[in-house]
Amino acid sequence: VQLQASGGGLVQAGGSLRLSCAASGRTFSSYAMGWFRQAPGKEREFVVGISRSGGSTYYADSVKGRFTISRDNAKNTVYLQMSSLKPEDTAVYYCAAVFAGVHDYTGRSYGEYDYWGQGTQVTVSS
Repeated sequence: VQLQASGGGLVQAGGSLRLSCAASGRTFSSYAMGWFRQAPGKEREFVVGISRSGGSTYYADSVKGRFTISRDNAKNTVYLQMSSLKPEDTAVYYCAAVFAGVHDYTGRSYGEYDYWGQGTQVTVSS
């Protein structure tokens, strides 16, 4: 599966952005999806994951209550709605996928994901 992330940009603290990740292929609904981010000089960190059906999600504590992940399997797209953005949210955001088959599980770590998009820059100014 190939992933294409978009929607990044420059926003003031307290603002909102919505990221999108479009996936190729006909079996998108068999993949668990996730968002990660990497700030300059830091390791890539998990942000949120969603199961193949969308029925299960898991958020990093740092974004819980501010970010919302969703997916539209008919459009082969996963979204990340980010609100109440903070300067520390500044990073390159990557979407990722892992084949889940019939299991409705949520990936929670870097090593669980097999496919990665190219990343989209999010910059939050103070």
